Amino acid sequence: MSAPRIFVSRLIGCGVFDPSGDRVGRARDVIVTYRTVGPPVVVGLLVEVPGRRRVFLRIARVTGITTGAIITTGLINLRRFEQRAGETRVLAEIVGRRVRLHDSDRTGRVEDVSIEQLATGEWVVADVFLRRPKTSASPFARGETMLVPWAETEEIRHDHGEQDTTHLLASLQDLQAPDLAGALMELPERRRAEVVAALSNERLADALEELARDDQIQLVGTIEDIRLAEVLDHMQPDDAADLVARLAPDRKERLLQLMEPEEASDVRMLLRYAPDTAGGLMTTEPVICSADTTVAEGLALIRRHEIAPALAAAVWVTLPPYEAPTGRYIGLVHFQRMLRYPPNERLGTLVTEEVEPMSPDASALEVARTLAAYNLTSLPVVDRNRRLLGVVTVDDVLDNLLPEDWRHRVGEEVTDGSQDAR
Repeated sequence: MSAPRIFVSRLIGCGVFDPSGDRVGRARDVIVTYRTVGPPVVVGLLVEVPGRRRVFLRIARVTGITTGAIITTGLINLRRFEQRAGETRVLAEIVGRRVRLHDSDRTGRVEDVSIEQLATGEWVVADVFLRRPKTSASPFARGETMLVPWAETEEIRHDHGEQDTTHLLASLQDLQAPDLAGALMELPERRRAEVVAALSNERLADALEELARDDQIQLVGTIEDIRLAEVLDHMQPDDAADLVARLAPDRKERLLQLMEPEEASDVRMLLRYAPDTAGGLMTTEPVICSADTTVAEGLALIRRHEIAPALAAAVWVTLPPYEAPTGRYIGLVHFQRMLRYPPNERLGTLVTEEVEPMSPDASALEVARTLAAYNLTSLPVVDRNRRLLGVVTVDDVLDNLLPEDWRHRVGEEVTDGSQDAR
């Protein structure tokens, strides 16, 4: 009796468990290598472990694959995954390719791939699930599907059409922004460009905000100015300013001209300050209210989905106008204080002035000390006329103080005793 064949799409997102039943991660892709004769050999799995790290799990460490679960020996090398020469990711690089059937002019795109374990214990690619080109002009029509052995297909080497990204995008859909950023940078360069082109501007903006500086520059180098300007419009102004500041002067000015005037104005203001000062770290979009705003209205404002947690911790009360730079700064009201008062209470009666505003020229170290000393999550930044310019949040300060490669170090202190060598 032949071994059951497992489709890779069924493995993506499956839990990876040790022999005791404790989950150690989730499968994100299957890694194969091509050989001169015979189907590609499965060498391992790409597994996401706690701490948002993606690591390589040798297929020899897999003791069983059941419905929705992958069982391992319990030993996983926690070094961050780095794709080697000769290795190919099934979901990221094979699914979506166009192939031709042997001895035929018929072609199709790969929608899935099955793998099977041979009697020798080796795992290989078995079948390819293809979708043929549609024959109807109807927008609802889809081409016929067929399941064929891998040996009966051949890749179209000079296919200059875009590789279909449907399945890969589906696997990235539920990832949080930091995980999406990491997944993008792990893709091969050409595949990454295709996925970036298919992402929405909002989703790409979220990912860019989470990337290290060098990775940001590498990624935006592949994006046209018109598209990049639209993405910058969706980024937090401080993050957009940090990114624009690192671009060549001619491209920087071109992007600012292409951005929405209101968004570009915030970025231009932030660019006036050094990146390691309160002015360079602040965001220009805190929740700003008048003194007549009620508690109910204030809570509704911070309840909005797009408000970051650090900014939702308080509302800032000023005189008009209520967009940075505002009228004279009055004070802040913490959301916990709002919860203690009736909905119709005016915020002007609840304002606290205990937090001394910062000058935009204050150093990042001074901001960090103040946040730590008073157990704060954010600090107001005002100009000489005490107009509110923006707010520095604790996450922006941490981002500035941590080493540039801190994102790549997350989880590196975890060890499991495994000495697998790839």
